[in-house]
Amino acid sequence: MRLLKMRETGLILIILALFIAMTFASPYFLTWNNMRAMSMAFAVEGIVVVGMTILLISGGIDLSVGSVTALAMVIAGLLFLNGVDPWVASAIAIASCAGLGAAMGFFVTKVGLHHFIVSLALMVIARGLCLLGTGGRPIGLFTLPDSFKFIGQGSIGPIPVVIVIFVVVVVASDFLLRHTTLFRKVFYTGSNEKAATYSGINTKKVIFLTTTLCSTLCGLAGIIYMARFGSAQPTFGIGMELNVIAAAVIGGASLAGGTGTIFGAILGTILLSVVSSSLALLDVSVYWQDIIRGSILLAAVTIDHYLNKRRG
Repeated sequence: MRLLKMRETGLILIILALFIAMTFASPYFLTWNNMRAMSMAFAVEGIVVVGMTILLISGGIDLSVGSVTALAMVIAGLLFLNGVDPWVASAIAIASCAGLGAAMGFFVTKVGLHHFIVSLALMVIARGLCLLGTGGRPIGLFTLPDSFKFIGQGSIGPIPVVIVIFVVVVVASDFLLRHTTLFRKVFYTGSNEKAATYSGINTKKVIFLTTTLCSTLCGLAGIIYMARFGSAQPTFGIGMELNVIAAAVIGGASLAGGTGTIFGAILGTILLSVVSSSLALLDVSVYWQDIIRGSILLAAVTIDHYLNKRRG
């Protein structure tokens, strides 16, 4: 815990340093519009990061998060265009995403396949379903009712509803990880699955739960994106898995499982969001932005590997 706290403190200092540097580098960085746009962007992606962090702690990984997020948008969008109430359509879409997570859990726990292979296959399947259902074209949802678009575009006072939903997900997840027996078993499973099994923990149940939860949160994020932009994009979320994994690992979640905190993962998400916003404001080429983000991911994984060797 001391190591994790030091890591989180370091992240906070890095974020503050970036804020100070960008305040001098660009007059637009600390404007209300930029802060609002940046916070809304990292909030929705942060919901997916929460699911990925819990899955990483349990020893798993999910490469399909971007495709599943897009699939939630497409399912809800198509159902709405066919006369289904948007709230009912959204519930069906989120349930469908949960079903994909459950399918992943089945192949991992019952068939014995690795998370990496199963999630890679589901990534391709989900993206294929998105393109099949839309013909590869975005779905315009301009007739969505204002009451539904409120969850993506509205505000409660000065605070966007997206931020409120994000905070609720973060607080609830952090509480569950810290204070409930079921979610504490996630750490034991990720640390040493065999030892956890011998101690009486149903590790397969834990793994099934975390894979399903991750995909469910992807579905929720997809619905919020749909409400925010008023459309369903079948190509949305390409590369999201890299950002999400990077944020979780930067925040202290280990690819080897057993360690991580929700707070640290959110700090990692904020850091990546600040970096992306800064690069855009400084007019850095989009190609260089990809190189920089990839370098950050490589550095985070290298640090994680070094810390695991030290602990081992």
